[in-house]
Amino acid sequence: MARALQLAKNGLGTTAPNPAVGAVIVHNDKIIGEGFTSPYGGPHAEVNAIASVTDISLLKEATLYVTLEPCSHFGKTPPCSDLIIKHNIPKIVIGLIDPHEKVAGKGIQKLKSSGCDVITGVLEKECREHHKRFLTFHEKKRPYIILKWAETLDGFIAPEKDKRAKNPEPVWITGRYSRQLTHQWRAKESAILVGTNTILDDNPKLDVRMWKGKNPVRIVLDRNLKIQGDFHVLDGSTPTLILTEIEDNSKYLETVDYEFLDFSGDLARQLCNILWKRNLTSLIIEGGTKTLQTFIAKNLWDEARVFRGNTSFGNGIKAPTLSRDIKSSRKMDQDLLNYYRND
Repeated sequence: MARALQLAKNGLGTTAPNPAVGAVIVHNDKIIGEGFTSPYGGPHAEVNAIASVTDISLLKEATLYVTLEPCSHFGKTPPCSDLIIKHNIPKIVIGLIDPHEKVAGKGIQKLKSSGCDVITGVLEKECREHHKRFLTFHEKKRPYIILKWAETLDGFIAPEKDKRAKNPEPVWITGRYSRQLTHQWRAKESAILVGTNTILDDNPKLDVRMWKGKNPVRIVLDRNLKIQGDFHVLDGSTPTLILTEIEDNSKYLETVDYEFLDFSGDLARQLCNILWKRNLTSLIIEGGTKTLQTFIAKNLWDEARVFRGNTSFGNGIKAPTLSRDIKSSRKMDQDLLNYYRND
């Protein structure tokens, strides 16, 4: 199962809204096949693992280890449980029961009804951690939410306006390694969120140019459609959704998508509902302070990743505040990265 979890990580960022599952097939204590979920619409982990077995006659005496319950319904692909039954694999070891309403124990029941020996709950805690995005999406009906920001030694997230360049561009607090890690994170998530001021001040691309992977969907809060002109989020290079209170199609651009948001209401919950309806299973929020603090205030977040750079501003925009203890820390060259969990 530990090996299946290793394999499963290869699918993060490409399988959503499907889970990134790992599967291993063992015969006489030897791995004869393994696989992980292909990008969305492609074969699931069990299918890829079975396809990798050289001598399929061994499957009749093998054990299949899988991080999540095999599906029992037709979606983009046929049910994995049917394929397992077809190849007469006698023993199935499952890390976690699938909470999806179309599965939720039905795959296990189908396997047992066909005479398979099914064991569940193996490395369940580790499987829950790996499948946290998928589980949060189906159990809480919202995306898994990661807060991310960088702050100076004296607790600022950005300098005062008069200390910035005339043209909108980022003011770097962290070093190259930290920025590259952020791009790696982005490649694993379905969407990325920033507020209006972050776009106007920094003109970020919100992509994964420093890492190989798929760009997350860009989500921008722009109440009054202040973002106009030559900004990267309007360039059409990556799917982009702007949430606004302006319901005037004549002000909408063809390069981006728009949806109404009541900014006088519960902003965080509304946004979660919109992303849930759009099948976006995870969200990384990168600023600014007002946007981040909105989700903190509503307790709508799952983990926070906070860089502390080796620099000071003296004054500027204060970083968000979290009333949680640091879960763990790591050094990134000259930077310190602190992790928080909202358990």
